[in-house]
Amino acid sequence: MSEHPDCALIRRGYEAFGKGDMETLGSLMTADVIHHMPGTSPLSGHHKGREAVLDLYRRLGEETNGTFRVALERVLVDGRGHAMSFHTTMADRGDRGIEIHEGLFFTIVGGKITDIDQCTQDIDESDAFWSR
Repeated sequence: MSEHPDCALIRRGYEAFGKGDMETLGSLMTADVIHHMPGTSPLSGHHKGREAVLDLYRRLGEETNGTFRVALERVLVDGRGHAMSFHTTMADRGDRGIEIHEGLFFTIVGGKITDIDQCTQDIDESDAFWSR
């Protein structure tokens, strides 16, 4: 059985993210994509537009001196333009490290990602890590 196109899209995104390939990653999103980052840290909020979203992803790497990485665990789709991914995030920032389970809820229109809602296992831990 072949993989659903929305699953393949999300997996391609994770692969590009892992390689730091922002050009490919950007090509998977609409120009007006929004990434909703939870919490109250300096990175939290609604990052609107492809360049703002890609800047958020670049900043994750910069803030962690390149240690930020995610290990994709699974992708689920509903066949109606929604996908959910689950991953473990690992990073170091100064003398603090984090390993935390997170998930992304995607809206997909016309084979492109239009909206990303991020959830985390422990919002307080995530805020503490990113707020230093």
